[in-house]
Amino acid sequence: MITLKEIPRYTFAEAADDYGRIEQAIYYLEQNFQGQPSLRQVADHVGLSEFHFQRLFSRWAGTSPKRFLQFLTIQHAKKLLASSQSVLDATYEAGLSSPSRLHDLFVTHEAMSPGEFKQKGAELTIQYGYHATPFGECLIALTERGICGLSFVTDGNRAEALAEHQASWPQANFVADDGATRPFIDPIFQLDGVDTRPSLPLYLKGTNFQIQVWQALLQLPAGTAVSYGTVAQMIGNPKAVRAVGTAVSHNPIGYLIPCHRVIQQAGGFGQYRWGNGRKKAVLGWEAARLEVPVTGQTALID
Repeated sequence: MITLKEIPRYTFAEAADDYGRIEQAIYYLEQNFQGQPSLRQVADHVGLSEFHFQRLFSRWAGTSPKRFLQFLTIQHAKKLLASSQSVLDATYEAGLSSPSRLHDLFVTHEAMSPGEFKQKGAELTIQYGYHATPFGECLIALTERGICGLSFVTDGNRAEALAEHQASWPQANFVADDGATRPFIDPIFQLDGVDTRPSLPLYLKGTNFQIQVWQALLQLPAGTAVSYGTVAQMIGNPKAVRAVGTAVSHNPIGYLIPCHRVIQQAGGFGQYRWGNGRKKAVLGWEAARLEVPVTGQTALID
């Protein structure tokens, strides 16, 4: 007899562990796209049976691997580009009460003053910690005025991730404190799909142009993607496409400032500071969660 049983909450540590195989699958498909590998071949590559490969994607993304991988095609990217302008227009017309502006609603930001910029973090204490996320391990850097950095650790190299933030704030006092940064993980990544997010303050360090670009990125709802040219238009500087690309690539607060939602006009996903496979994974994960409501986790068992 089949009964309904509640299963334990899917943890960030489990999601981060699953992400390793998700990324392997994405890179395998990138390298072998001309051969159009079957799901069985991809499953074999990551060391899983087809059954467990299906369960991996169901658990991590809430959808099947076949559906998830459709979100990573050029055809889907072009569809996003075509539809995103109307979505953006609608959000501007609807104002802050629109559900599609949820990301903008729960993120607030403050840019440092020119004087603070010149000080390069002098007399500033930055707490930081490493935490598991659905996209691998991340480093969060925090000041008393808000989150000043969020990056993903690549190839397990924590020192490299920390060094990037230290280079941005060379005069600051960095203090390792997982306890201070841990409370931000659940509000940021929301594994259970239930919106209980408090307002998350960001503290931005950048040039005036960079701040403009990052503010524009905060207007992009999950499930959308725009070109670099569109971002240039959003800031009222349509000829600054190349400069926009540079500003996007220097985004210090990954995921929260959604630079992953900027792709190439031709439909290619483009580069990502923390790995092209991770960019595809984040976009696919967001698309899957918007398509399949996540209201809690249950399973049918014998």
